Amino acid sequence: MQLPNLLATRPGRLAAFFFLYVTEGIPVGFTATAVATQMRRQGVGPAQIGVFVGALYLPWAWKWLIGPFVDVIYSDRLGRRRAWIVAAQVLMSLSLLAAMPVDFSLHIGLFTAIVLVINVFGATQDVAIDALACGVLEDDERGLANGLMFAGAYLGQAVGGAGVLFLSERVGFRPTFVFVAGSILMVTVFVALGMQEPPTHGSRARVPGGLAAVAGQIRRYAGEAVRAFFGTRAAMAGLAFAVLPAGAYGLSLALQSNLAVELGLTDRQVGLLALFSTVISAAGCIAGGWLSDRFGRRKMLALFIVTTAVPTVALAVIMQHHGWIMPVDPQAPDRPHPPLPVMQAFWAASMWFALFQGLMYGTRTALFMDISTPEVAATQFTAYMACMNLVTWYSASWQGYCIEAWGYPTTLALDAAAGLACVALLPLMGRTR
Repeated sequence: MQLPNLLATRPGRLAAFFFLYVTEGIPVGFTATAVATQMRRQGVGPAQIGVFVGALYLPWAWKWLIGPFVDVIYSDRLGRRRAWIVAAQVLMSLSLLAAMPVDFSLHIGLFTAIVLVINVFGATQDVAIDALACGVLEDDERGLANGLMFAGAYLGQAVGGAGVLFLSERVGFRPTFVFVAGSILMVTVFVALGMQEPPTHGSRARVPGGLAAVAGQIRRYAGEAVRAFFGTRAAMAGLAFAVLPAGAYGLSLALQSNLAVELGLTDRQVGLLALFSTVISAAGCIAGGWLSDRFGRRKMLALFIVTTAVPTVALAVIMQHHGWIMPVDPQAPDRPHPPLPVMQAFWAASMWFALFQGLMYGTRTALFMDISTPEVAATQFTAYMACMNLVTWYSASWQGYCIEAWGYPTTLALDAAAGLACVALLPLMGRTR
């Protein structure tokens, strides 16, 4: 069967990049939402889950190191970017199946290691997809294509998170590994395999002698990065801003899924929570970008950062008032039942937080584009995005330990306070051009 070359037409290109980004979101939603929920349900502690969720994002913080390899080692016969994308998707699927028999309640270290490998392949795929987009998208379709790509990532997270939780109620949790791997492979077969890229410089893979070229690329990258990050005041402030949490984070990480299980939510209810949050955040991204264009980037970003703290602090106050403070063993036979106001506050805070974080995310990304030096914009912007993933890693990690040491209200309050520190840097982050 001759597979269609989606890269040959404008609608095809838009559809291709949408579905390619779906495959990026599926494993993230699966591990960060569905697996984290099952871990807490099976008695894994918040600290361990925090480290696990943090580890998911660690490869994405270093994905800029993969770029030179993707650029230098390729084959026109297999497809310069397609070969990397197909290989990464196949390896992601095989790794997911390898994780399937591992009991994460008994062997969380091994399971975390396998999931870390899955995300290494996911980050590699992301670099190759973005490189492909830069090479084949026309100037007048890049804006729409980027919007569809982020929408695809959100859809993938909903499929891997909410979709798996819905499915697990019918078939059990272990079979959902096959569903997730199969979903990725479907995009591989029907989208990635049929793509035909324009040829570059010959048809042989540039693997022989590639290591020297990679080393040269990395050296050049380092020089460009130093100049980009430290050449202007805005760039230096941007780097500091990128390594700090932009607003509260807890209600988008393992803290939320841990608390959902402890409050007695079923898998279906946790799935609905994840689905609603994802849709609301996606809408917030679009609205935040539009508002920042209209009323000013930094002014609106400061507002959105502060608003992420509002539902976070409100939930902390209500939980403290009703005495729901320390983690509760979800398997305990005499576990307490949560007061209705705590349940209501949790749902309301999660929804409002999803909106405010979406508004913040769309605006923050645009601000990083504003301060990137045009000559090295790709290098600089990619590094800013990598720093954002680094923030997610360390935020998930410290919050897990803090929950076990001091409880949920204190962790939520610290999360909100830490997220406000970056606002002081915004006056220094004017446009560089």
